[in-house]
Amino acid sequence: MSRGNQRDVDRQRAQARAQKAAKGAPKGDPKARKEANAKALQDKIARKAAMKLGKEEETACPKNGKK
Repeated sequence: MSRGNQRDVDRQRAQARAQKAAKGAPKGDPKARKEANAKALQDKIARKAAMKLGKEEETACPKNGKK
């Protein structure tokens, strides 16, 4: 029984899966990544707090003047 080009197709698919899996590996120093992630999280928290504070300062709706 002949498999035709099935072996070649399977090899190509396996190679594509291996390349896709290799892309997900984190690169760089783990300590530096951790510090960068912590800084980004603090920035995000600060932005959210500023947005919340800005919304609380608005007392009336601009369309109808109600709270």
